[in-house]
Order: sequence, then C-alpha cells, then structure tokens
Amino acid sequence: MTTTIINNNTHSKDTPKTLFAQRFRGYFPIVIDVETAGFNAQTDALLEIAASVLTMDNDTGVLSLDETIQFNVEPFEGANLEKKALEFTGIDPTNPLRGAVSEETALKEIFKLVRKKMKAAGCQRAVMVAHNAAFDLGFLNAAIARCAIKRSPFHPFVSFDTTTLSGLALGQTVLAKACEAAKITFNNSEAHSALYDTEKTAELFCFIVNKWQDLGGWPLVIENQD
Repeated sequence: MTTTIINNNTHSKDTPKTLFAQRFRGYFPIVIDVETAGFNAQTDALLEIAASVLTMDNDTGVLSLDETIQFNVEPFEGANLEKKALEFTGIDPTNPLRGAVSEETALKEIFKLVRKKMKAAGCQRAVMVAHNAAFDLGFLNAAIARCAIKRSPFHPFVSFDTTTLSGLALGQTVLAKACEAAKITFNNSEAHSALYDTEKTAELFCFIVNKWQDLGGWPLVIENQD
C-alpha cells in the first residue's frame, strides 16, 4: 500500500511560503455580508456591508477570525427601497444616527484593509466567503461598477459559499441552523445586521475548514492499494 499526498501548489522562489497562501491556492478568503433594500443588485440600495478578515496559525494551519470592518451605507442616487426588505432588516435608511457613508468610501476602506492583510499572508487575490455568496457578490460587483473602481482585490466571480459547505459538512443550509449544528452561538434577534451575520459566517467557515483539517483532509492524503 502506498500513500499519496495531494498538494496542488507549485513551488518556486516567488511562491509564498505561508500555510495560508498554500491552503487556498493563493486566494485570501474574506467573509462578506450585505444588507440591502431588495434583491436586485442593479436597482436596489446597498445599506450595510461588513467584511471579516481571517488569520491562520502558520504552525498548525488553524483558521480563525482576525478582525471585522463594517459600514452603514447611503443609498446610491436613484436607488430603489423595497418596503418589505426594510421591514425585514429593520433598517431605516433616513435615520441620521446611522452615520452612513457613500458606497465608494465603504468599498475603498474595506479594500485597503483587505490588501494589507492579503499581502501579509502572501496571497495574490481575495475571494469572497458568504452565506448564499452569489447574492452578496452580485451586490458587491454592482457597487464596484457604480463607483467606477478600477482595481478590486476580489475575484469577480469565484466565491466560497458557506451554504454549500455547511450543507455538505453539517447537513444544514440556513445560517442559524448550521451554526447550531456546529455549536456556534447564534442569536436570531441580532441576525440580519451585516456585522453580526458576517462574524457568524466567519466562525462557521473557520469551523468547517478546521474540522476538515482535523479529519486529515488537508493536505489530502489518499491511501492506494498496490
């Protein structure tokens, strides 16, 4: 019987040495959550956005939450505000106490943090992690386009979806249920704020990645019968 270790990284003098850079093929996962005034990324307002940065222990490969940045966002000019969406999230876009900033300000501040942390980890490109990632990525890309930001650190279409990952690993697809299965505290009264949902999604993603490693899943080891 032979044992094969599968590691898709090619090493050269330019290849980063950190475990983080090796773990996701040079991608730097950033957990994102958005709260919006509807489902259409092209017409409906982006009202909140939060980004959780992760860190990895370079000795053990254990992934954990590093820090989170969050912004309340002013609806862009002409944005649609669906009444039912606002009732669901409890967000009042007209409340002056929100301290809302423009989409451009929020994105540029998030991108600044992402680039700093990505460089420190030796990664080349950020990839969004989100629960139902297509939704969040759609709103992020739409905001980037509206702000005419030329260089985004995020991959425009690759994402890590914790809905899929938790369905595979935990048999649950709803964020609250997946957190419960993973023994992660989840308070439904605090849900549907970008800050809370981002950090819970980050905890969930770290749990799944670390559990997979505990089970011997990375680097992938395959035993072959001779």
